[in-house]
Order: sequence, then C-alpha cells, then structure tokens
Amino acid sequence: RLTESGGGLVQAGGSLRLSCVASGRTFRTYAMGWFRQAPGKEREFVAAMSWSGASTSYADSVKGRFTISRDNAKNTVYLQMNSLKPEDTAVYYCAAKEWVVTTIAGEYNYWGQGTQVTVSS
Repeated sequence: RLTESGGGLVQAGGSLRLSCVASGRTFRTYAMGWFRQAPGKEREFVAAMSWSGASTSYADSVKGRFTISRDNAKNTVYLQMNSLKPEDTAVYYCAAKEWVVTTIAGEYNYWGQGTQVTVSS
C-alpha cells in the first residue's frame, strides 16, 4: 500500500514536499515514481528513482525544479517541488514497480490514492 501526503494550495513560485509511505511490504527493491493528472488530461510522468537511488528520471517540464529522493529505511519516497507554476496543478500519485526505472505508468504495479496540489497564480 502507498499513501501520499503533503499536497495543498500554494502560490506560484512556492514550494511543497510530497511524501509517499509504503506499507505492507518493503519497497527497498522497487523503483518509485511520481505521476500527476490534471482535470481533463491523461496521467503523466513526473519523476522516478531506481531502487538504489543511483538512477533518476524527470519529465522535461519539471527538470531543475523538482527533486525525487527516497529513504529506504523509512519506506518513503519524496518529491520536493520548487518554483511551482499554475500548470503544476494536478493530483499527484506515487507508484512502485520492481527494479528498473521507467516513465511508463502502465508498467507500475502499485499506486497510491493521490494528493491534490493546487498552484494559484
């Protein structure tokens, strides 16, 4: 089970840190990803990190502003979001899959319920 938190309402230019706690099993060997879905749009890839943390991937739209990290001892993955823009408004989901990082949502086996991020202009 994956549980996200940390979403909320923030002004443009502000920051938020999302957290995703994995429970029920250890996700130490799982790649973890963040995706988002805005109203009327398809779910899109945001960021992902390999099980070891050695490999990361970011969507071009968030590169340089968002940072993914993980603490395997706490079974938690984070998404630090800086310089937020109104177009970042969406429900953010964390996801997990075994081993290899991918940007494809369909390849992730486990999903959280999502946390709303709203950026006002």
